[in-house]
Amino acid sequence: MLLLPTLLLYALGLLLTGIGSRLASRCATWCGALCGLPMWMVGGTLVAVCTALPQLVLAFLAAGMSVTALAVGTALAGAVTQLGLVLALCLLRCNVTVDRGELLRKCALLLVACGVVALFVRDGTLSYTGTGLLMGLFVLFVMQSIAYQYRFAFREGLELITVQKEKGEKPPPEDPSGRTVLFPAMSIRTSLRNLAGVVGGMAVLGAWALLNSAVALANLTGTIQAQWAATLISFGLCLPLLVEVFDHPLGSAWKRFAEKCRIYPPQALPMQVLNSAILSITLVLPISSLMYRRRLPVGEQFRQYDIPFCVLMALILLLPPLVKKRLYRWQGRVCLILYVMYLAAVLIMPRAGA
Repeated sequence: MLLLPTLLLYALGLLLTGIGSRLASRCATWCGALCGLPMWMVGGTLVAVCTALPQLVLAFLAAGMSVTALAVGTALAGAVTQLGLVLALCLLRCNVTVDRGELLRKCALLLVACGVVALFVRDGTLSYTGTGLLMGLFVLFVMQSIAYQYRFAFREGLELITVQKEKGEKPPPEDPSGRTVLFPAMSIRTSLRNLAGVVGGMAVLGAWALLNSAVALANLTGTIQAQWAATLISFGLCLPLLVEVFDHPLGSAWKRFAEKCRIYPPQALPMQVLNSAILSITLVLPISSLMYRRRLPVGEQFRQYDIPFCVLMALILLLPPLVKKRLYRWQGRVCLILYVMYLAAVLIMPRAGA
C-alpha cells in the first residue's frame, strides 16, 4: 500500500531536483557574469561546482539527519555511476574531444582522492585528517580547472584528443552551436523566480523527497540503505546527464529548458561528468563529514565495492591516453561492464554495516 506513494515521492524528488539544479546553475553563472568575473573564471569555479550540486545538497541533508549511509552513498556510489554509466555512454555515443593533459590530471586527481578515502577509513570511519586532505584536493581541483579554462580561453598549450572511431564509421556531425550559456537581461522578477525554483525545487522539496523515499524503500523492503544509494538515488541524480548523452529522447520540453539553462557547451559534457565524479569525493564526502560533526561512518560495502570500482574505472580512463595518446571506445565498454558488475555485487552480495 505504501510502495506507490513512495515511488511517486521519489519521482517528484527527481523532477524537482533536476529543475532546481539547473536553475541554480543558471543563476550562479549569471551572477558571476554580473559581478564582472571573466568567463574562464566562471567556467573553472561555478560551472564545475554546479554539476555536483544535487549530490551535495542531498548528502548535506542526509548527514544532518544522521542518515550516514545515504550521505556516503550519494558521494561514492554517485562517482561510480557517473564514471561507469554516464561517461562510459559518452565515449560510446558522442563525438568526444578532450584536452589530453587535462584528462590525465583529472584522472590522477581522482585516483589520489580514492587513495585518501581508502587510507583514512580503515577503521570504518573517515578521519579528520582524511576530511582535511579531501578538502585540500578540492582546492587543487579548482585551481586546475581555473588554469585549464584560462588556457582554453586563449587556446594556449592544448593537446586535443578524440575517441578513435571504428573502421568505416562516419563521425557524428558537430554541434553547430558551440555556445556556452545564454545570458538574458534578467530582471529582478526573473531572478527571484529562479531563486525560488532553486530553494523550493532542489534544497527543500527535491532533496527531501529523494532522501525520504530512499529511507522508506529501505524500510519497506528490509534492505540496507546503501543499496538504494547505489541504484535509485545515484541513477536518478545522473538521469538529466543521461538525457543529454542520448540527445533528449523523451521530448522537447525538457530539451528547451536544459538548453536555456546550459552552462557549458555540449562538447564539454564528458569532462563535466568527470569533474562531477571528482567533486563527489573531494567535496560532497568531506562536506557530509563536517555536517555530521563527528567521524563519518563509511560502511564495509563502500570500502569493498565503491572505492575499488572507482579506482578501476579511473585507471581505464587514464592509461590509454597516457600511453597511446588516444581515447578508445573500448574504454567506454569496459567501464560499462564494470558498472554492471558493481550493480550485481551491490544487489546480490550486499555487505553488512553499510
